[in-house]
Amino acid sequence: METFLIRALQLMLSLSLLVIIHEGGHFFFAKLFKIRVTKFYLFFDPWFSLFKFKPKNSETEYGMGWLPLGGYVQIAGMVDETQSSDDLNHPVQDWEFRAKPAWQRLLVMVGGVMMNFLLALFIYSMILFKWGDQYVSLQDMTYGMEFNERAEEIGFRDGDILLSADDQPLQRFDVDMLRAITEARVVKVNREGQEVEVFMPEISLLDVAKDVPAFVEPLLPNVVDSVVPGRPFAEVGIQSGDVLLAINETPLRSYNAFVSKLANLREAAESNGQKTVDFTLVYARAGIQDTIAVKTDTLFMVGATSKALSDYKLTTKEYGFFEAFPAGIALGVNTLKGYVNDMKYVFTKEGAKSVGGFGTIGSIFPKVWDWHRFWEMTAFLSIILAFMNILPIPALDGGHVLFLLYEIIARRKPSDKFMERAQMAGMILLFALLIYANFNDVIRFLF
Repeated sequence: METFLIRALQLMLSLSLLVIIHEGGHFFFAKLFKIRVTKFYLFFDPWFSLFKFKPKNSETEYGMGWLPLGGYVQIAGMVDETQSSDDLNHPVQDWEFRAKPAWQRLLVMVGGVMMNFLLALFIYSMILFKWGDQYVSLQDMTYGMEFNERAEEIGFRDGDILLSADDQPLQRFDVDMLRAITEARVVKVNREGQEVEVFMPEISLLDVAKDVPAFVEPLLPNVVDSVVPGRPFAEVGIQSGDVLLAINETPLRSYNAFVSKLANLREAAESNGQKTVDFTLVYARAGIQDTIAVKTDTLFMVGATSKALSDYKLTTKEYGFFEAFPAGIALGVNTLKGYVNDMKYVFTKEGAKSVGGFGTIGSIFPKVWDWHRFWEMTAFLSIILAFMNILPIPALDGGHVLFLLYEIIARRKPSDKFMERAQMAGMILLFALLIYANFNDVIRFLF
């Protein structure tokens, strides 16, 4: 329950910030062009609001709704989710949206997307300024990678050190690395000191990302590095340097295999209603093998870490305040490119099933409060929000931009009635997608 609340709080804080910044972009350009904004709301307020206030001599009412599905600014003279064509059945006023030239209205509509993207770039820059960039280079992962059966059929071997994909260097273990591998024709690896080429078939990133065990992960040798006092391994006498050889008579070739076997045991125990799990462990110390019984109630907390991570050289890059901005911009642009590239999978059968709602979004936040991770996820969500909003779908900013571009090219406006109907169709589509995405979350939770 505590984990759920921490994630929910992070999600609400992040989305609230993104919505305020997004709507603030529309608000800024509207005020810049002297367009009247009658409402500025965080969340929607059908029937009632949680609170509202209107500063003295202000034309704008500020408030918070009770339905946390976004937010809005109500711009005078504009057909949107807050106003129909009937609301505009009066003479055009100079301070209305519809009275302004198309280029000004276009800037008002792209203002939200622009602010979200700029916010993401700023956050990424400040993350690099505050925490720098730390990672273990793939070439410094001297134990190499561990691959699943699919990867081995392609030609990879455990212990391979990843070098490049289509001659583009692979630098760090992340989704960009996995994307580069799946889209490459040739992946080069260092295999026992020799450079070897692995020829890639056509393969989907979505399928690879769902593989269990993982398509590729850093190989962790089955040697214990440290033991936490008071945890199961310490209680049975496991020490640093011990080599894990087998669990329940299943041979272990890596610490990865040990963790995977523990996950299987936990799943079996939970399905049988068991609160504890007993297993036998074969290990070696100074060349002498022994077998012990281990009992734990939290299988991923046996209280040990594998030797490897502590052996690897850590690449650290720190950024000054002004150095952080070009690096943050590059990081943000690369993140956007990766997200746009992966959108093609949404239109596949498996991709549609993977679409998630608030539960999926909340799950990307850490189980404990971590400001570094929080800001990383907020920047990523800001990029997603910017991209999704610029899609040419009625009811989204991109839909309004599409009709404005039509007006600029054709030199005539779509009628208010047409805009109202398009807005309604867009809202129906968006609500259908919202229901579908959150339904997927419920199905994944139940099954």
